[in-house]
Amino acid sequence: NVLRELGASVIELGTSPDGYNINAEGGSTKPEQLRKRVLLEGADLGIALDGDGDRVVMVDDIGAVVDGDELLFIIADALHRKQGLEGGVVGTQMSNLGLEQALREKNISFVRAAVGDRHVLAELKKRKWRLGGESSGHLICLDKTTTGDGIISALQVLAAITENGCSLRELKQGMTKYPQHMINVPGKLKREIRPQTVLASAVAKTEKYLGERGRVLLRASGTEPVVRVMVEGEDPDSVIS
Repeated sequence: NVLRELGASVIELGTSPDGYNINAEGGSTKPEQLRKRVLLEGADLGIALDGDGDRVVMVDDIGAVVDGDELLFIIADALHRKQGLEGGVVGTQMSNLGLEQALREKNISFVRAAVGDRHVLAELKKRKWRLGGESSGHLICLDKTTTGDGIISALQVLAAITENGCSLRELKQGMTKYPQHMINVPGKLKREIRPQTVLASAVAKTEKYLGERGRVLLRASGTEPVVRVMVEGEDPDSVIS
């Protein structure tokens, strides 16, 4: 309704709940159906929320999915241009390195919190900043609301599109996502990796190989007895190997 009130032509998908079909082949976690519909309709963009509406991802006019990191960059860049950012941006340990690099090029401060929107919110309040979020599309705009709200976040992106006279596809080009590769390794991870261990040595060796434009992240899953190992870097072949 809010999009229609603002003058947009809206085509709805996945808006007929039956109590069992939440996120069924749709929404921010499965945007493929939206991507196909955007292309079919020749739409300017698509907006996908998750089941409770606090997360959002978007699809541009050529069907490319625009994730939370890219949306966060677009909002931050728009606010920065208007001198309305009031501080920097908070991401998480999983935020793409390309986001950090793109913000740095704009002279926008960036810090990483632990994974989880509550950690992002705590860091924002600690620093008295207003904008943060996660790759999943859970974005927090404290100047507009007190928690993640997919509609509010989407409206900030639409405002940036309108103000700059650019498409979503054009605006996201200010950030280049780095390839990421993640595997799950059965086992447990202690809170600290001791420096004099085989594991620490392997991480250090890999990060040295990747250089300044790459990183390795080990994180214990909060839901499974596995360690999530993520490698990120500029060269996709190096990341996978």
